[in-house]
Amino acid sequence: MARPQPPPWVHAAVLLCLLGLGGAIEIPMDLSQPPTITKQSVKDHIVDPRDNILIECEAKGNPAPSFHWTRNSRFFNVAKDPRVSMRRRSGTLVIDFRSGGRPEEYEGEYQCFARNKFGTALSNRIRLQVSKSPLWPKENLDPVVVQEGAPLTLQCNPPPGLPSPVIFWMSSSMEPITQDKRVSQGHNGDLYFSNVMVQDMQTDYSCNARFHFTHTIQQKNPFTLKVLTTRGVAERTPSFMYPQGTSSSQMVLRGMDLLLECIASGVPTPDIAWYKKGGDLPSDKAKFENFNKALRITSVSEEDSGEYFCLASNKMGSIRHTISVRVKAAPYWLDEPKNLILAPGEDGRLVCRANGNPKPTVQWMVNGEPLQSAPPNPNREVAGDTIIFRDTQISSRAVYQCNTSNEHGYLLANAFVSVLDVPPRMMSPRNQLIRVILYNRTRLDCPFFGSPIPTLRWFKNGQGSNLDGGNYHVYENGSLEIKMIRKEDQGIYTCVATNILGKAENQVRLEVKDPTRIFRMPEDQVVKRGTTVQLECRVKHDPSLKLTVSWLKDDQPLYIGNRMKKEDDSLTIFGVAERDQGSYTCVASTELDQDRAKAYLTVLADQTTPTNRLAALPKGRPDRPRDLELTDLAERSVRLTWIPGDDNNSPITDYVVQFEEDQFQPGVWHDHSKFPGSVNSAVLQLSPYVNYQFRVIAVNEVGSSHPSLPSERYRTSGAPPESNPSDVKGEGTRKNNMEITWTPMNATSAFGPNLRYIVKWRRRETRETWNNATVWGSRYVVGQTPVYVPYEIRVQAENDFGKGPEPDTVIGYSGEDLPSAPRRFRVRQPNLQTINLEWDHPEHPNGILTGYSLRYVPFNGTKLGKQMVENFSPNQTKFTVQRADPVSRYRFTLSARTQVGSGEAVTEESPASPNEATPTAAPPTLPPTTVGATGAVSSTDATATAAATEATTVPIIPTVAPTTIATTVATTTTTTAAATMESPPTTGTKTHESALPPSSPLTPLLTRPSAPDEQSIWNVTVLPNSKWANITWKHNFGPGTDFVVEYIDSNHTKKTVPVKAQAQPIQLTDLYPGMTYTLRVYSRDNEGISSTIITFMTSTAYTNNQADIATQGWFIGLMCAIALLVLILLIVCFIKRSRGGKYPVREKKDVPLGPEDPKEEDGSFDYSDEDNKPLQGSQTSLDGTIKQQESDDSLVDYGEGGEGQFNEDGSFIGQYTVKKDKEETEGNESSEATSPVNAIYSLA
Repeated sequence: MARPQPPPWVHAAVLLCLLGLGGAIEIPMDLSQPPTITKQSVKDHIVDPRDNILIECEAKGNPAPSFHWTRNSRFFNVAKDPRVSMRRRSGTLVIDFRSGGRPEEYEGEYQCFARNKFGTALSNRIRLQVSKSPLWPKENLDPVVVQEGAPLTLQCNPPPGLPSPVIFWMSSSMEPITQDKRVSQGHNGDLYFSNVMVQDMQTDYSCNARFHFTHTIQQKNPFTLKVLTTRGVAERTPSFMYPQGTSSSQMVLRGMDLLLECIASGVPTPDIAWYKKGGDLPSDKAKFENFNKALRITSVSEEDSGEYFCLASNKMGSIRHTISVRVKAAPYWLDEPKNLILAPGEDGRLVCRANGNPKPTVQWMVNGEPLQSAPPNPNREVAGDTIIFRDTQISSRAVYQCNTSNEHGYLLANAFVSVLDVPPRMMSPRNQLIRVILYNRTRLDCPFFGSPIPTLRWFKNGQGSNLDGGNYHVYENGSLEIKMIRKEDQGIYTCVATNILGKAENQVRLEVKDPTRIFRMPEDQVVKRGTTVQLECRVKHDPSLKLTVSWLKDDQPLYIGNRMKKEDDSLTIFGVAERDQGSYTCVASTELDQDRAKAYLTVLADQTTPTNRLAALPKGRPDRPRDLELTDLAERSVRLTWIPGDDNNSPITDYVVQFEEDQFQPGVWHDHSKFPGSVNSAVLQLSPYVNYQFRVIAVNEVGSSHPSLPSERYRTSGAPPESNPSDVKGEGTRKNNMEITWTPMNATSAFGPNLRYIVKWRRRETRETWNNATVWGSRYVVGQTPVYVPYEIRVQAENDFGKGPEPDTVIGYSGEDLPSAPRRFRVRQPNLQTINLEWDHPEHPNGILTGYSLRYVPFNGTKLGKQMVENFSPNQTKFTVQRADPVSRYRFTLSARTQVGSGEAVTEESPASPNEATPTAAPPTLPPTTVGATGAVSSTDATATAAATEATTVPIIPTVAPTTIATTVATTTTTTAAATMESPPTTGTKTHESALPPSSPLTPLLTRPSAPDEQSIWNVTVLPNSKWANITWKHNFGPGTDFVVEYIDSNHTKKTVPVKAQAQPIQLTDLYPGMTYTLRVYSRDNEGISSTIITFMTSTAYTNNQADIATQGWFIGLMCAIALLVLILLIVCFIKRSRGGKYPVREKKDVPLGPEDPKEEDGSFDYSDEDNKPLQGSQTSLDGTIKQQESDDSLVDYGEGGEGQFNEDGSFIGQYTVKKDKEETEGNESSEATSPVNAIYSLA
C-alpha cells in the first residue's frame, strides 16, 4: 500500500507562475503605443541549405507597425527579389528555393525595423549562415609502426564544417573503439594511446564526423597499427601528450563552459588529478570527463579565473601542467531598460547598465537613429548610461535603443517612452470565483492599468486595513498571494486601483474546500487463482466538489471487463487469474485536487497459501510521509501533523522530524526530534527568531524512507541570546599576535537578527583594563603582542534584542618564537667507549618546548664521518653516545624546538685522546657482520648453526656512524646501512664484540630460523639512501598474492604502498633525509600475516661519500711494497734455517719495540680473517700485530689454567697472560718457531 506523490509538473507550474509576478505593467492594446519586438531569430542563425530560409521578426503596437529590413547595414528591397517574401502582418522573411537558387548567396547580417507613427523598434543583428558539411579529402594511409609501450596519437583532422561536426572513432566494420584510461579521444578529435599494447593491432581505427544539419556521417580512411613487440616493456615516467610543455593559457567567456584537458603517456598508464592553485575546485559546477583527463566547469564566472594544474602520476613518478585561465565576458545586463509609461508633466528615466570584460561601451539611439543625429529635445538629458526625462509631453513619445558592446559581443534593448493620461481600469473579468484547497498556497489576480500608474490596495469583506504582510503579499502587477489557506480566509476580496484621475475596483470571491483524502486504502493481498478479491478505496472529500474514482493497473488505466466490478469505494475481481497480478492504484480526484493509494496483488499458481502472508511478501523501506500541517502556532512551539506512507510490509518503528532554516545554513537539514512509529502528530519546541521548515522521515527495520515534502515556513519571534559561543581559543599565528577563534553559534541559538560577538582580552599578569572589539565572524587577531604571554579572553554573543549571559574567561597565549640555545651543554668521556652529554633547558623557551635535536658527526683530522640525528622529548636532558671506535672525536650540535621550529644551536666537541697527536689515516674497516635473530655465539655454536641454517650477511660500509643507546637493552644488534628483519632493531642499539680465541672464526655467525611451513613473510631487506629506499623480502605465498608495504616516520605519519605480485624490489621515493622509519610488509588479503617490524634510517642529504680505500693508488702501492718486503724476509729466513745457525733472542725488557701501540691502551682490537693469518709459528695478538718476543710460545702458555674464562654463551672473555718466568731458548728450539721478525733481529 503506497501513496504516490503529485506529479512534479504541478509544483513546476506553481513556481513558474510565481516567477512571473514581478513583471512590468503592459499597456492595453486598445490604447496607442509604440512598437515592441515580440519575436526574432537568434543572433547566429545557421540554416539547412536543403530547406527554405526563415528569418523571424514579429512586433506589436497600436497602430500596427510596418516592417522593413537591412542586409549588411544597407536597405534590403524585399519586393525586388522574387524568392524573398514577407509574411502578412509580420516582418518574418521567407526565402524560397523551390525554383532554384543558391542559399549561400543570401548569407550576411540582417536587421528588422518595426515602425508606426510613435516610433521604430529594432531587432538584433541576425547573422545568417548556411550549414556546410564538406567531404573528407581522400588519402592513402600507410600502416603505423610503433614499439610496444610507446605513446601514439592518431590524428583525425576533420574537414571544417558549420557547425563543427561531432567526432567519434570506429573500426572499418563500424564497431566503436573501446576507450578507457589508456586509450581515449581528445577534445580535438584525435585518438591518444598512453602506451601501445599488442592487442591494439586487433582492429583498425577510422575517424568519423557527424554533421548536425545534414544528418550525414563521413568516414576517414582507417589507420592500421603494427606493434613491434619486445621481451619486456620498460616502465616510464609520465609525459604530456596534450598539451605540450609545462604551462599554457586559456581564455573563456563568462557563462560558457570551461574545458581543460590533459592527456599523458607513461608505463604504467598515468592517473590524472586536477587542482586549482590557491583554492578548491567549484564542486557545484566542476565535473570530470574522459576518465579524469578533462575538467569541465559549467557556466564560468569571474571567480573561476586563476591557475589550474593537472597532475599525471604513476609509480615511476609524476609531472604537472599549469593552465592559466582568463575569464572574459561579453556584455551582460545589470539594469536593462524597461518601457516607460508617463503622464503629461511627469519625470522619468531610462537606465541601460551593463557589465563585461573588457568594460562595454554604451550607445543610445532613438527610433533606430543615433541620438546625436536626432532632433534636439529640451526635456531630455543624456547622462552616460541614463536618459532623464523632465516634464514630458505627448511629443516625447519614441522608442529608444541601448546598444552596449565590447570585442566579445553586444546587447541591444528597446524601450519606449509612452505619454498617456488614462484613469485606472481593471483588465480582468469582474467578480471572479476562486476555489482553493485547504492549507494550499493560492494567488488572487487583479490586473490593472492607468497613467499615472495607480496604487493598488486589497481589502477583505469590504472592511479592515490593507492586506499586505504576514500571510499576505502583494506583487507589483496587482496579484495577492496567500501563503497558506485556512478556513477563515474564505470571503470576498476587493482590489482598488487609484491615481489622480480616479479609481477602479474589482472583487474576487474565495472559497476554501476540504482536501480529498483516501482514508481506507487498498491493501496488499496474496490470493489463490480462481478466487474473488476486493480492493477497498474509501474517500473523504468536500461535498461541494464532484468526486471521480478511477483505477490504474501497473500505472496504466485499468480496463473494467466482465470479471471486474467497480463501485464507489471498492474494486472487485472475480475468478482471479495470473494475469491479474500487479499493482493497483486508486485515484480519487476532484477538479481541484486528487489523492492516490496503491496496493499489490499476488496470485498464487498452486493451491497452498503461505501461513504468514507478510513473510511471503518482499519487505521494503516505507514510503515517505505526506501532507505535513502546522497547527497550534505558539511563540516557542508548534504542532506538526502528517499522514503516514505505506510501510511496505515492515511496520514503521520511528519518525524523525528534521528542520531547515534560511538564514545561517539555507538548504541544510538538521535532526530536530524523534517519535515512535505509532504517532503522526507531535508538539515541537522551537528556538527564537528561526524561520523553520519541517520534514518527516519514516523508519522501519529495512531502512529510512525518502524525506517528506517540506512543510510551510513558520518564523518565531526574537530574544536575546541565552548562550555564548563555544570552543573559545587564543593562539598565536605569528610571534607578535594572538588569534582568538570560537565555534560560531547556529541558527537555533542566535535568537535574533544581526548576531555578533563582543571579544574582550587583557594580559593575565598585568590585570590591565579589558580591550574589546565587535566581530561578525568567528575569529579576531590581536596584534603587537609580546612573545608567548598569557591573556584572559572572553567572547559574548549579542543580537538586536540584547546581549547574552556573561561569558567564561579563557586563557590564551600569544605567538611563539624560536627558543634560545640550551644552557650548560656538557660533554664528558668517562672511558673510550662512551660519551655522556648533559644540558639544561633554554633560558628563554619563547613557547612550548616540543623537544631537542642533536646532530653529531665523527671526525679524524680533516675527515668527517656520517652525521647522525637524534630527537629527544622536552623533558630529556641527558644522552649517552656509544663510540664505534676509540680513535675519532665527535662534534655535537644541540638545539631546542618549539612549535615554530628549532632555535639557536650550541656546539661542543668530545675531549681529545692523549695520543691524538698522531691521527690515523681513516677509521678502521669493520669485517662483514651477519645479522640474525640471535646474538653473538661461540665458534662451536656458530659452526653448528651454520650447517643447519642459512645466514644473511650484510656488509658494513667503511665509514661507520656510531651506534647509540638511550636506555639499557637486553638484546643488542648491529646497526648497519641495510637493515634486515631477521634481527629487529631496538630503539637504542650498540655494537657487541666478543673476544674469541685466535683459532676460531673472527666473524660471529648470527642465524635466523628457517621459514615455517605455513604462509609467512621474512627476510625483509631495506637499502636506504637520503630520499629513497629499496625494499625486498621473501615469502612462501602463491604467485598471485599482493602485498602492502607500511612505513611510519619519526613524526608518526603512516603511509602504505600497495604492491602487485612479483613486483620486487619496491622503491619508496618520498622519504626525508636523516629520518628514522619503522616498516613492515603484510599480505593484502590477510593483514594478520605480516613480517616483523624493522627500523631503518635514511642518510642525511649532505653526507660526504668517502672513497673506497681499496681503490686508492697510494694504498695499492703500499701493499705491493709490503708484499715485496715480506718475500725478501721469507727468503732470508729460509737461507738462515738451511744453514742451521742460531739466532739471538732479546728479552722484552732489554729490547723495546718502540712507541706503544695506542690500540693496546684503549682495548680496541682489529679482527682479521683467515686470508690475513700470519705464518705458521708466529703468534698474533688480539690487536692484529705480530709480537717479536716469545714468538715460540704455544696457546698453553697464555693462561689456560684458571686464568682464562668463557662466558655463558661460549664466547672467550679471558685475558691473554704471559708467563714471566719463561726461560730463553736458543739453537734448534728457537729456530723451529722462527718468525720473520725474529729473522730481522737475528740479522741485526
